[in-house]
Amino acid sequence: MDYPRFHLALPVDDLEAADHFYGELLGCPRGRASSRWIDYDFWGHQLVAHLVPAAAMPAVSRNPVDGEEVPAAHFGVILPWADLEALLGRLRQHNLPFVIAPTVRFAGRRGEQQTCFIRDPAGNHLEFKAFRNMDMLFATDGLDYP
Repeated sequence: MDYPRFHLALPVDDLEAADHFYGELLGCPRGRASSRWIDYDFWGHQLVAHLVPAAAMPAVSRNPVDGEEVPAAHFGVILPWADLEALLGRLRQHNLPFVIAPTVRFAGRRGEQQTCFIRDPAGNHLEFKAFRNMDMLFATDGLDYP
């Protein structure tokens, strides 16, 4: 990878459930771990699940985007289209419910993308997406977005 990697630490209220979700269901390799946190290789980035009391979990706010109520606090990765399709198959195979089902957003526009949202066992929201044309990741088309 020839660009910086991000590091994201997120709260979880059940470390064993988080390990099953990130390590087994999503297939993220484990890194270092303790009784209070676990590192994961999240598609080349460092994700750390930190154990916190359930009462310390943050509230979820939503924001309207292209007809969907998108969780305002979320993270994820942008994958090649075929890789996203493979991940969606894995999620469906494990019967993981979608917060926002896979959909094509901004169809026909420069930022056309396929996206979906899931939630980890602690309630953290993840978005996985793929752009029809990755060169359009930051492109604008001069139009307002709903």
